[in-house]
Amino acid sequence: MTYKIQKAAVLGSGVMGSGIAAHLVNIGIPTLLLDIVPNQLTKEEEAKGLTLEHPSVRNRFVQGAVQKLLKQKPAPLTSKENLSLLTIGNLEDDFEKLKDVDWIIEVVVENLEIKQKLFERIDSVRTPGTIVTSNTSGISVNAMIEGRSEDFQKHFLGTHFFNPPRYLKLLEIIPTEHTSNEVLSYMKTFAEDVLGKGVVIGKDTPNFVANRIGTYGLLITLREMLERGYSVGEVDSVTGPLIGRPKSATFRTLDVVGLDTFLHVAKTVYDQTTGEEQKVFEVPELMKKLVDAGSLGAKSGQGFFVKKGKDIFEIDPATMEYVPVKKLQTPSIEMAKQTKGLSNKVKTLVYAKDRTGELLWNIFAPTLIYSAELTGIIADNIVEIDNAMKWGFGWTQGPFEMWDAIGVKQSVEKMEAEGREIPAFVKSLLEKGYESFYKEVDGEVAYFDGSDYSKVPVNEKEIDLKRYKKKHGVIKSNAGASLIDLGDGIALLEFHSKSNAIGLDIIQMINFAIDEVEANYKGLVIGNQGKNYCVGANLGMILMEAQDDNIFELDFTIRSFQKAMRRIKYSKKPVVAAPFGMALGGGAEVCLPAAHIQASSETYMGLVEVGVGLIPGGGGNLALYEKFIKGLPNGVDVDYQAIANKVFETIAMAKVSTSAAEARENNFLNFADGISVNPDHLIYDAKQAAIALYEAGYKPPVPKKIKVVGAPGYATLLLGAQGMYQSGYISDHDLKIAKKLAYVIAGGLVPYGTEVTEDYLLNLEREAFIQLVADPKSQARMQHMLIKGKPLRN
Repeated sequence: MTYKIQKAAVLGSGVMGSGIAAHLVNIGIPTLLLDIVPNQLTKEEEAKGLTLEHPSVRNRFVQGAVQKLLKQKPAPLTSKENLSLLTIGNLEDDFEKLKDVDWIIEVVVENLEIKQKLFERIDSVRTPGTIVTSNTSGISVNAMIEGRSEDFQKHFLGTHFFNPPRYLKLLEIIPTEHTSNEVLSYMKTFAEDVLGKGVVIGKDTPNFVANRIGTYGLLITLREMLERGYSVGEVDSVTGPLIGRPKSATFRTLDVVGLDTFLHVAKTVYDQTTGEEQKVFEVPELMKKLVDAGSLGAKSGQGFFVKKGKDIFEIDPATMEYVPVKKLQTPSIEMAKQTKGLSNKVKTLVYAKDRTGELLWNIFAPTLIYSAELTGIIADNIVEIDNAMKWGFGWTQGPFEMWDAIGVKQSVEKMEAEGREIPAFVKSLLEKGYESFYKEVDGEVAYFDGSDYSKVPVNEKEIDLKRYKKKHGVIKSNAGASLIDLGDGIALLEFHSKSNAIGLDIIQMINFAIDEVEANYKGLVIGNQGKNYCVGANLGMILMEAQDDNIFELDFTIRSFQKAMRRIKYSKKPVVAAPFGMALGGGAEVCLPAAHIQASSETYMGLVEVGVGLIPGGGGNLALYEKFIKGLPNGVDVDYQAIANKVFETIAMAKVSTSAAEARENNFLNFADGISVNPDHLIYDAKQAAIALYEAGYKPPVPKKIKVVGAPGYATLLLGAQGMYQSGYISDHDLKIAKKLAYVIAGGLVPYGTEVTEDYLLNLEREAFIQLVADPKSQARMQHMLIKGKPLRN
């Protein structure tokens, strides 16, 4: 049977249900969101004279959930426009509509009996072949579907999303003993390619994969803190970024999750285990006391931590009072900070003979052993377990990657010396003379499968640039960028300077890349796999030259940058930009002239130069203005003033999109540009776009004159800025920047509708940029940003 999910339904509109529905409409899937019918009126409904039969009352829970979607931060929706794909209803009046959908996702309360009754009802209305899944975080998926029809059972599995669904990569898929292999295979591919998820296939065991190990690790850490007298703050100071974990570390993570939620998750495993394992899942009294006192974490305002004014306090387990936060300070922490590479840092810390080393060893050792004991029980292999922890809990290294980092042989010797029992899986690795769980085989990553090494399965759409370069080499490289042959006639220009900031080295490589591609390739992709795409030009270099009064040097650099951007625009072969994360200032300017932008869904794009006292200098003002004009149909009267106003507002307010969808609304992307939901597929998608453009007979744009709003438009642009200045919203220097920006966008003091050349507009932009760079107040803003990381309002 051929499966195709074109419509979905989500049953249950709580935080998870509405979040899953938001993710589905974000990627363009029309979704029906249903919840129960209220059994009593609110005071507001009574005051309006409504009855329990009124549609707004019957759909109250879902309507409330939709309102929360619009207010939640971080935003579950990539664009508010996506709500047009969401249909709301309730589980009584709209249940029959389930026959028209291709995927039904149950997200109701974690109660087996309630789920079984709901599935019985679904079985009576669903169309055969419709896939049904449960978002349960721990209830047995086999138990849920006892007594269901054969077709229902064949098309049923667990799909455990992690919260928030838009941002967290992990999706655990848990087949039952009846799930057809065809359905499982389809859902894995659909989840990766369409939902943009990292999929882990789990087994039907308590709490599945990530929560099983994550909960164990958190409880081991809590127990270690209480037994050995560490403070909450001390533990969090070393269980976060220092060891490759999120900033929220241990106890701040618990506060975010909710202590009551965590108790429920721990109880799921406690109720289904025995012996020593069960003892670990017995939650310490401290946490029970906090929950009983209503201290549930972030949602109640206090948990392990509380914020009072600007200061944060931690709970003292002995007195149950909040005290100032303490941090661990030991020699190993200082040593680790000086050590390069996460694996080396972790090794330095774990074997240290101080309080940090003891704490981390006593957390790591049992967690690593537990992960090994569960291999084959909660998931088929170590890759699934490592991925679950990286994608669900934000660990940089999964348990087995961490074990490799600290040395399997060395750590096992220490564990055995302490009387810890080593799992047979680990012993078999060492008995074969192997020393790591992962190694490279024929240029590919392989993992230990219990008997030998097997290649890690990889979706063909995942291109790991680091590994790709190692295997295929580079065409040319300098300190700022490398040019790589991606195969199929496509080259890739990868930025790798600090923060991928643009300097002369990157500009040089852009020029080389265009020459090379025009001569020998079908197209060029500009992309990378750093933390962010590009945060702009090298601000430190600009400030240094400005302070040294090297205006000639700066003028040369800006001219070079503008020329490089024009080479991207007029390249004879298609150039595809592949932004993700932050694409700010110069990062946005690299994208705007490209023949095509293939953006990751989570792309935060904007021309933000005003924040450092400047305006865009690499052609960004012109490129954004043109992007607006390009989107207009031919033969229609164009209101150039309205376009100039919008471009001015976007740049003057340093607007940054909160998603690629919003970047499209802000006109940084147009509707021909693409959005990749799965960030791991971005380079592949950009490569395919470049091939498609070439094969369609790509021709570069022909230089044209541009109509500008001139002197009258300049006056109009300044009206708003003057009003804000007179109202005290902006400073003298803000007004000066606004005037320069308005002059550039208006095209100077020419008559309205004058057609000017690109060179003319780029000269205006460069002159304004240089004048602002030379201004001491702009230099103060640049310096403040470099030192403090935030804008100065002077």
